[in-house]
Amino acid sequence: MLKNNLYQLKSIKKSQEDVFDVQISLDKNHAIFKGHFPGNPVLPGVCMVQIMKEISAEITDKELQLKTSKSIKFLELINPNKNPNLRLNLKITEKTNENIIIKNTCYFQDTIALRMQVNYKIL
Repeated sequence: MLKNNLYQLKSIKKSQEDVFDVQISLDKNHAIFKGHFPGNPVLPGVCMVQIMKEISAEITDKELQLKTSKSIKFLELINPNKNPNLRLNLKITEKTNENIIIKNTCYFQDTIALRMQVNYKIL
């Protein structure tokens, strides 16, 4: 949905069992940044949640739907002009035939921008 439009997936590397390091780059010229916010672009939080879902789906090779969230903490604003390259760390903490729980952390440089733990329903 947002892949190859708002962001480009650069790499996915499995660093440990059920832990993945992901590199993405944002398209700083995407239309969403013209309205959010003019002159001071910020990646909308809902877009970051969607990006994490899309990457989780790619890693698990499953179609996923957000079921619940234990926590979503936006710690820093992501400005695509200053920090277009993001590093994501995804850890699968629980997996069943129906659900998957993933802890996600998003960084730009060494700064944590977002932490979330979500429960996805496997469709």
